[in-house]
Amino acid sequence: MSAAPPDTRPVPPSPQANEPWQRRSLAALWHPCTQMARAARTPPLPLLRGEGPWLFDAAGRRYYDANSSWWVNLFGHSDAGLNLAIRNQLDQLPHAMLAGCTHPPAVLLGEKLSALTGGALGHCFFASDGASAVEIALKMSFHSWRNRGLSAKRGFVCLRNGYHGETLGALAVTDVALFRDAYDPLLLRAHVVASPDSRAGPAQEAAALRELERLLQRRHEQIAALIVEPLVQCAAGMVMHRPSYLRGVRALCSAHGVHLIADEIAVGCGRTGSFFAFEQARTDWPDFILLAKGLSGGALPLSVVLTTDEVYRSFWSEDTARGFLHSHSYTGNPLACAAANAVLDRFAHDGVLERNAAQAALLAEAFADFAQHPRVRHLRQQGTILAFDVADAAPGFAERFHRAARERELLIRPIGSTVYLMPPYLIDRPAAAFLSTAVRDTLNHVD
Repeated sequence: MSAAPPDTRPVPPSPQANEPWQRRSLAALWHPCTQMARAARTPPLPLLRGEGPWLFDAAGRRYYDANSSWWVNLFGHSDAGLNLAIRNQLDQLPHAMLAGCTHPPAVLLGEKLSALTGGALGHCFFASDGASAVEIALKMSFHSWRNRGLSAKRGFVCLRNGYHGETLGALAVTDVALFRDAYDPLLLRAHVVASPDSRAGPAQEAAALRELERLLQRRHEQIAALIVEPLVQCAAGMVMHRPSYLRGVRALCSAHGVHLIADEIAVGCGRTGSFFAFEQARTDWPDFILLAKGLSGGALPLSVVLTTDEVYRSFWSEDTARGFLHSHSYTGNPLACAAANAVLDRFAHDGVLERNAAQAALLAEAFADFAQHPRVRHLRQQGTILAFDVADAAPGFAERFHRAARERELLIRPIGSTVYLMPPYLIDRPAAAFLSTAVRDTLNHVD
């Protein structure tokens, strides 16, 4: 008698399959933006794979990635087109230094990004992450003025509650106490001015511009640049403002000879309804635009600083010391640039912005009745970014909301008492309905 054939059916994961990875992770890793003393109560979620907007843990449960894995993922996880672009480049040139060398992925990416500004900005300088791009822009601005004989212009202006990263230069122009205060003795002093906030109405925006104007009138000879997150101050709690504020800022910076740095690390690449958020101001371009996060579609670390011919020419010299001598080993990595080229090609040929407008409308429709929820204040939206404040959120609300949402197949991380969604560009009507139901159910179960 022959033996029975082996059972080849896949064995479903155990509900306890997450625990070993959680235990090992807590023993081996120091997790970012995490108080490790509390991590055992909110253990890290072991993720083994991603597909579209979904992430899957070791136990086989799925979670809708409502925050795009810290705002980086545009087209969904394991996107076939991005994976193919990276795989093709991997077989040709995984990496080569960009000092004294060049390669097609970097050149093509620089050309495409410049074209998106109509040639007003170009001369791409590559880095690996958003904070590094901020550091580069601050250094470029100061050094550019010094090369032009204006070395007194060494100060910077940032907006109240603005966030630009956690390296020392970036923290110097960040006004989020939780990130900044411990390192304050190490930081340069920046001028902090009022930030516009749509929740307070147009009068507050006008007052913010007047405060900036007074500062620039007094101190423009000592100020190199103003840095701003166009349309949405994300880490401040998705604080939104109108394009008219950006027009006012551009006019003031131009009038007083101060560089304008547009930090589009989070809000660029279509998040707000246009590829660059600053486009909606319909005015002259900033002196610098910074991109990161979604630039590579969430596949690989990459950031870029775009600037003007005027800034670029201020470094043009036979004197090495007048050059911009900033670098890191993986500057312009070909794999990351290949991914970014695939992202830009999709924007150019696949109607991404048009589809995003339709997806934003689906989100607005699905969440419209949240405006009448007794706990919801200031329901607001800019493109595919949607947010609201929870009026009676008790201490620890964000952590409790995050944990409760996991039980509802939703991966979401509020900022304080602000619940927000910044999902991948894969929203259809069922997805919008799922997000609305899951967020509402979580809100109703968390104090």
